[in-house]
Amino acid sequence: MLVDVALPLPIPRTFTYRLEGGEVPEGTRVLVPFGRRRLIGWVVGRATGEVELERVLNVHEVLEETPSLPRDLFRLCQWVADYYLAPLGQVLRAALPSALADAGRRAPPVQKRRVIRLTRELPSLGQREEVFGRARRQRECYEFLEAVGGSAEVAHLVGHVGFSPGVLKELVQKGLAEFVEAEVERDPFARFEPGRPPALVPTPAQRAVLDELIAAVRRSGGEGGQGAEKPFLLRGVTGSGKTLVYIELLKEVVERRGRGAIVLVPEISLTPQTVARFRAHFGDTVAVLHSGLSEGERYDAWRALRSGERKIAIGARSAVFAPIPDLGAIVVDEEHEGSYKQSEAPRYHAREVAIVRARLAGAVCLLGSATPSLESWHNARIGKYRLLELPERVEGRPLPPVRIIDLRQGAQGPTGRAEGAARVGGARPVLSEPLVAAIRERLERGEQTILLLNRRGYSTFVQCRDCGAVWHCQQCNVSLTYHRSWRRLVCHYCFHEELPPSVCDRCGSGDLSFQGVGTEQVEQAVVETFPTARVARMDMDTTSGKWSHHRILERVERGEVDILLGTQMIAKGLDFAGVTLVGVVNADVGLNLPDFRASERTFQLLTQVAGRAGRGPKGGEVLIQTALPGNYAIRAVLTHDYVGFAERELEERRGPGYPPHSRLVNVVVSGTEEVAVQEAAEAAAAWVRSVLTAHGATEVEVTGPAPCPIDRIRGRWRWHFLLRSRSARALSRICHQLHRRYTVRPGRADIRLILDRDPVALL
Repeated sequence: MLVDVALPLPIPRTFTYRLEGGEVPEGTRVLVPFGRRRLIGWVVGRATGEVELERVLNVHEVLEETPSLPRDLFRLCQWVADYYLAPLGQVLRAALPSALADAGRRAPPVQKRRVIRLTRELPSLGQREEVFGRARRQRECYEFLEAVGGSAEVAHLVGHVGFSPGVLKELVQKGLAEFVEAEVERDPFARFEPGRPPALVPTPAQRAVLDELIAAVRRSGGEGGQGAEKPFLLRGVTGSGKTLVYIELLKEVVERRGRGAIVLVPEISLTPQTVARFRAHFGDTVAVLHSGLSEGERYDAWRALRSGERKIAIGARSAVFAPIPDLGAIVVDEEHEGSYKQSEAPRYHAREVAIVRARLAGAVCLLGSATPSLESWHNARIGKYRLLELPERVEGRPLPPVRIIDLRQGAQGPTGRAEGAARVGGARPVLSEPLVAAIRERLERGEQTILLLNRRGYSTFVQCRDCGAVWHCQQCNVSLTYHRSWRRLVCHYCFHEELPPSVCDRCGSGDLSFQGVGTEQVEQAVVETFPTARVARMDMDTTSGKWSHHRILERVERGEVDILLGTQMIAKGLDFAGVTLVGVVNADVGLNLPDFRASERTFQLLTQVAGRAGRGPKGGEVLIQTALPGNYAIRAVLTHDYVGFAERELEERRGPGYPPHSRLVNVVVSGTEEVAVQEAAEAAAAWVRSVLTAHGATEVEVTGPAPCPIDRIRGRWRWHFLLRSRSARALSRICHQLHRRYTVRPGRADIRLILDRDPVALL
């Protein structure tokens, strides 16, 4: 029998192989020859195209009797491949643990432990007297095993309970028990006590939201269900209790209906707190899937979900593919976050995949955010999504007041006095006088402060004061960032490192300036200004180790940190009652990027971090340092006015036709030679225009090509052009033709073409 097999290769087609024996289900993993390699592929079905039989190779091995991916997940992967213009094999590999998708790797060995298990019952007291006689410890061990369900780990009984190995052996010799090998699941959160769930009672607003969600759960999916519901968009201000809504929804889905659920979070840094909250309510039914875990931990979590042993998957982007047999709900927390978009093939957006998966499974999909993406907000306005709102914080707590500090007033600050400002090395102050005063007040009252600067490192670039030269990465057209703790200049794109210069290599001058402010420099300014304060920094440099996020946040929660500073990872999801002040060191970072989402991202980030203040009974305030106090995104943060900002931003995008007023595909051409890349981009754009003209298609607009804003990354030059249309179908048609029919000749410049559908950034 000839079958089509999808392989994890950047080639938009399947490959035909001969399979001996009977039929195998679609999605079954097989080992096949490909050139000089052996690859794991997935059976798609019987071969459909014409093939040369003499060139067809045999499948080496069928690797499983039951497909690793259930049928509904296989269908989802087919949709992802079709919509995001990715080879099916690459999507299937992304949906599975690496050990099941890479031919050169084996699944992590199953960990085992020695367990003693009862094999014979002694129901009467007389029987026990007869068997044990005066062997009191044997009887106590037997009855302990009875009380804990009939089995226990040998190491636990000996090391913690206090029974000797001899007592256990006697039970075995008397035929009352046996030693067996049992699997041990590598649960990364097993060491953390879930704690007791807080006694939370939904507010009237939360109750109204839950009533709608629970009614939808009862209507959709499962026995007697009426099919998929529209996605729900929950816009709840920071501190309004969205997590309580998520938990109560999952109680209905998991505990009352016996179905499974997925909870997506945008960053690994949010996972420990999120897991702790859900484990407090759902215990060991929660499994965690994210890249910060070991391969064995991820594999064991995947197996527990696949078998139905665990019902709830919590994780970042890829957890949307969790193999839950009977899916009842998907929650996408902070649905606006750009980190839900995969930056490499397959370039899927987990939020959109979640919506489709919920529809295929007859599950409820809930998107939650204080600052929804404009696409989601637009979909709610036109009725594509159902809008739910939590307009107030729990217990009637007010949103924190926001003050703007105008950085254009220079070192003096708003009061005209400079002595209170915090500066480093005589430079312009990092922290203005009002912000320093506010932090000092919190320290005196024993309260906590959060400081945000969405830029890591110490200085963002090094420049010669004499000739103006700036140190750039040799592989990327970006300036190198100075990291003082490493004594290195680092490229944040290709991770190239070099020693900081002592003289200019262009003019020989030793007058070098380290410009721009990063989180390292903020940390130094804080420590110098408040020498007795307990300070913690949370950015990519301090959280690279396993559990580093968790350890920092635990210290904050225990009150062992007075000032927490960091990048965007501290801006969302954190709930600490002791935080009464949030300071934004520079709100303008990212605001002037050449990207149509720059204002939206700035508003979202500032609103989210502002929401960390005043979540406890002491209240709080927010101070924002900016050189653009009149910008409408920053002005909207002053009054926490999401609706006003969204209406203004939607109008700003209407003229140029940016999403959500249209759909976009960013076509990026890259290569090692600049001229060759330009020519290849121009040729590809011309081909698209010719196809559109030939078919009389006027629904799709081609813009460009032009150099990408960052025109060189990792030694590869980059040009791009945009495909824009109000019709998703029209855009799909031309993109599939470009993906499947247009041939890119790599040549000496190693030309490559990628299609990024629904891009979250155009850099």
